[in-house]
Amino acid sequence: MGKPDTRRLNREIQQAERKLEAVRNREMWPLDGRERRAVLGAAVSGSYRVSRGRSTGRAEQRLDTAWQSAETRLVAEISAMQLERAQIVRENAKAKAVKKSTGWF
Repeated sequence: MGKPDTRRLNREIQQAERKLEAVRNREMWPLDGRERRAVLGAAVSGSYRVSRGRSTGRAEQRLDTAWQSAETRLVAEISAMQLERAQIVRENAKAKAVKKSTGWF
């Protein structure tokens, strides 16, 4: 038996980690539609309030919440993929141990 095939999962994990780093740098490209609308809505709301000479506290809070939810989503995706990868490796090791124990020596 060879090594377990985890290349696809490894590639997806790396891509999700790049997205997470981009979200931490406040880049828009990794956001999904709902998150993008939330970020843009909060930014527009804050700029409108600034143009009217009002406080932007609530808009800034909405903006931070939107970025934080995107970050939370990506962290959850990464941990789920890592758990799936670990399960594949465990199953492969178990199958290898069973095969070794039943073979002729």
